[in-house]
Amino acid sequence: MSLRSPLGRVQGLGSAKSGSSHWISQRVTAVALTLLGIWFVVSLLTLGGHGHERVTAWLGSPLQSVLAVLFVLVAAWHANLGLQVIVEDYVGARGTRVAVLVVVKFALIVAAVAGVLAVLRIAFGVAA
Repeated sequence: MSLRSPLGRVQGLGSAKSGSSHWISQRVTAVALTLLGIWFVVSLLTLGGHGHERVTAWLGSPLQSVLAVLFVLVAAWHANLGLQVIVEDYVGARGTRVAVLVVVKFALIVAAVAGVLAVLRIAFGVAA
């Protein structure tokens, strides 16, 4: 029998404040990615094999380019949430965990910026 309170027994074992919002964020981004993924696959299938010009004209549409940018950003955010959980669960040392989280977040930011810039370059017809 312990004389410690239930709160005292769990202190230091993790946060009890932000777990539910993180879980909800993962589910919301998963639903958004599902819908955007369906849009993306259906759009590419309707384009068929019409070539580079057709795809660039399709992505030049404001609606399509906004949806493509949303797809890139939501995918990066969802990946960040998922990888954060994995790192927090499986990397034991605090310093290593923080370093890995920083590297993962940096890599995802770079990937998201590159993806958004790629969509915008195609949408605005900027030559390479």
